[in-house]
Amino acid sequence: MENRAIARLLAETADLMEISAEDSFRIRSYRTAAGVIEGYPEQMASILKDPEKKLTDIAGIGKGIAAIIEEIEERGSFERRDEMLGKYPAGLLELLNIQGLGPKSVRLLYDTYKVESIDELERICKEQKLRDLPRMGAKLEEKVLRSIASYRKTQGRFLLSFGQRAADELIEYLSSVAGVETVTAAGSLRRGKETIGDLDLLATGTGAEAALEKFVSHPRVHEVLGKGPNKASVKFGLEGLQVDLRALGAESYGAALLYFTGSKEHNISLRSRAQKLGFTLNEYGLELLDNARLDNETRVASATEEEIYAKLGLDWIPPELRENSGEMEAAEEHKLPRLVEERHIRGDVHMHTTESDGRATLAEMAEAARERGLEYIAITDHSKALAMANGLDEKRAVAFAHQVREMDQRGLGLRVFSGLECDILRDGKMDLADDALAELDWVVGSVHSYMNLEAAEMTDRLLRAMECPHLKAIGHPTGRILLHRESFPFDFEVVAAEAARRKIYLEINASPERLDLSAALIRAAKARGCKFVISTDAHHPKHLANMSYGVRMARRGWLEPRDILNTHSAVDFAKAIA
Repeated sequence: MENRAIARLLAETADLMEISAEDSFRIRSYRTAAGVIEGYPEQMASILKDPEKKLTDIAGIGKGIAAIIEEIEERGSFERRDEMLGKYPAGLLELLNIQGLGPKSVRLLYDTYKVESIDELERICKEQKLRDLPRMGAKLEEKVLRSIASYRKTQGRFLLSFGQRAADELIEYLSSVAGVETVTAAGSLRRGKETIGDLDLLATGTGAEAALEKFVSHPRVHEVLGKGPNKASVKFGLEGLQVDLRALGAESYGAALLYFTGSKEHNISLRSRAQKLGFTLNEYGLELLDNARLDNETRVASATEEEIYAKLGLDWIPPELRENSGEMEAAEEHKLPRLVEERHIRGDVHMHTTESDGRATLAEMAEAARERGLEYIAITDHSKALAMANGLDEKRAVAFAHQVREMDQRGLGLRVFSGLECDILRDGKMDLADDALAELDWVVGSVHSYMNLEAAEMTDRLLRAMECPHLKAIGHPTGRILLHRESFPFDFEVVAAEAARRKIYLEINASPERLDLSAALIRAAKARGCKFVISTDAHHPKHLANMSYGVRMARRGWLEPRDILNTHSAVDFAKAIA
């Protein structure tokens, strides 16, 4: 079983135990272990198979948790989880995904109304029964109903990173088939959308049909939905991601890649353009409009995307821009942006160490960044308001800044800037005093609490925060957690305009769970003169690899290297933030 699946079982059991109001120490140990396991670079299964290694050598995993992991590997569950599921229905876990409800609220709903599903919760709210319960009211009913609607929109959706891992695994698996020349991911994954609904793969070569047979035989395929001579569909992994594999000839590869990459709106616009020019466009190729036969003699272009776009009088459009949001006009006028690429990123300026809630030391994070070829980093541990993350107070922040500078002066093969992710408090004040913040090179201000404020109050909060002379960037500006939490409400355009005026950078947070800002907001902020940083918010060295996801969001937002501060050299970065 994958680490993520093991972590999920532990976290869900902790949720059920919290609903049951059981021992807080045991609950915390399960949650801690879940966090450690999910972020651990080596699979638990491989450690169990290695006689030279022990699970208990991993910080945060004691003998009890180690025994649970062994039991999970053996039978897919463990005794404590089975006990809790015997006491409470599994549907209660789903209720915890609804904003405004915590374990105590879920327990109260279950005990009072036997609510154990989203549908039953919705009914209780519409009947205005939620407001009759202690510490609940009409506003919470409205919030829960909004959250239910939002939650349903995300059902059957998966994080971009999850889709990428599945694609990478299957591409490697299928590429070993004799005669297979290429296996390529299309769809929303190729366009870099924050979440995906399914995964589309295209295979070419003489072995493409054999790849279909191997595909449906993959050990992680749980259900074969259909299989024909050119296509197979399966449910993949415990999460049930639908994956479609299509076998096709190289002569139609470009047309198929274009068609199955989408978006639907982009394809409709392309087909309309093709018709006006006397062509018809489908997944087989670009053909003359008055010729219905699907053979090579009637096709004008089909082997590559580039030649199809060229025949339509367009520059090739990067997949991230294919949302019918102005890219067609820009391609016709040769005005498409020269999008940022990961190779342009020279520094990572939001990361955490063991000084707060990170899982690696300052030296380990610096070494990992150097190995990735970065020229500089900024260490930005949490401030004191985040007590659960062991946040730094003024004294610790200043002392740690000195430690960072001393390490930087010793020469690490890259530049290390002292920084802090400072909480923006409810009233808009920064969590640490000005004299402490003045000691730091780089201050990121972030909202981690009171996210349920009215839009006007949240807007004022962010505007007041930007009055701090030491603030350099706004971290994960909308506070969203993909598939779990909507953005908090505020007037983004007003905040973006003020950030541009004060030369405060907006962060594009590359954590796959956040990918904050969205493409639409990036474009809106750029139009108002904002500049950006792309940061990983890494809590472990392996999280530094998430930079690629942040770059994809920047590309979806039409950003070029010149729009992004950390595409600059360490010298220029230092000048810009001085």
